[in-house]
Amino acid sequence: MEELNETIVTEFILLGITNVSWLKVVLFLCSFVGNLSIVTVVITDYVLHTPMYFLMANLSFLDFFYATTTVPKMLSGLIMEDKKISFQGCIAQLYMFHFMGCTEAMLLTSMSYDRYVAICNPLRYQILMARAVCLQLAFTSWLIGSLYSLSHTVLTSRLPFCKMNKITHFICDIKPLLKLACTDTHLNESLVNIVTGSLGFITFVMIIISYTFIGIHLQNIRSEQGRSKAFSTCTSHLTVVLLFFGTAFCTYLSPVTKDSLEQDRITAVLFTVITPALNPIIYALRNKEVKKAFRRRYFIKWIKSICD
Repeated sequence: MEELNETIVTEFILLGITNVSWLKVVLFLCSFVGNLSIVTVVITDYVLHTPMYFLMANLSFLDFFYATTTVPKMLSGLIMEDKKISFQGCIAQLYMFHFMGCTEAMLLTSMSYDRYVAICNPLRYQILMARAVCLQLAFTSWLIGSLYSLSHTVLTSRLPFCKMNKITHFICDIKPLLKLACTDTHLNESLVNIVTGSLGFITFVMIIISYTFIGIHLQNIRSEQGRSKAFSTCTSHLTVVLLFFGTAFCTYLSPVTKDSLEQDRITAVLFTVITPALNPIIYALRNKEVKKAFRRRYFIKWIKSICD
């Protein structure tokens, strides 16, 4: 019996986000420093110890790790141009990437519920969004994200990879890896389309329902100033929702083809790099309370250090 001449892949080569070095550094710093600053301010400033800012801190904490989601290769890929990654590192990266993505979808859904309660049931807000409820929402989001990612990771890790090892992406994602597998991948593709599609659709519909009730409630507010003030608290969240879900649907609900992989690589930059980098701007700079907290913690502290 003739022995098959197959080379089992032990490492992969990732394509970079961009060849412009300074842009890589800017994107990394915006995600890393900006989101870490928001988390620090929310934790240390007592004024921001409310359900809305607790969920915002969870989202910023998640986006903070999005900047390093290709652990341990993201930083070396961005700064040192080392694009090789071991098979084990690739699987770990795959798990972290989908863990963060699913958790973000769940947190965005929780934040839409928070806005619904704050605008439509303001008198019961402290009861409906009590500390225990906030902790349950956050814990459930992280738990579902972990279980969802685990299902994809286990099935993908069991696939055989041989000969080709160049991943048409800047991270180890499911669809580019399926393209390199040396076996039938219909089960994996079905899991991506059914499970990911269902989870994305359900969370998106729940957000739409929340904002439908908010819209109906705003129509009953006679004061134009009151409607504008109430809706202004939702614009930042809606912006992130449209960016995140729009690009995610385009990426994971399309078939695995050569052209789709290149398109996925481009759209993935939006919800894995651009959106986390914009998060501090969208959520912090448009929010008066957060801006005041930043001034209290950083600006006044800086002034005192100069005076001393």
